[in-house]
Amino acid sequence: MRIDKVIFAAEMTRRELRDYRLAELTGVSRSTISAVRGGKSIAKATADRIALVLDIPVDQLIERGKYDEHNETHCIKSAGIHS
Repeated sequence: MRIDKVIFAAEMTRRELRDYRLAELTGVSRSTISAVRGGKSIAKATADRIALVLDIPVDQLIERGKYDEHNETHCIKSAGIHS
C-alpha cells in the first residue's frame, strides 16, 4: 500500500518529526521512511506502525486508489497468516 505523501508530510511537520526520529519511534529503517516520502509501496504492518506514531487512523494515511494488493498478500504469506 502507499501512504499519501501530502498527508504524511503534513503530519510529520505538525508533530515536528524528522525522518530519523520517525524511524526510531516506529522501528523501521530510515530508508523505509524515505521510501514512504518517495511514494513507494510499503507493507500494511509498516503503515500501521507509522499511523500509530503519527496518531492518525491508517485509513486516513493511505493514498486512495493506490492500494497494492500484491504487497499485502506477500506480507500475509510472510507472516504465516492464512486466509
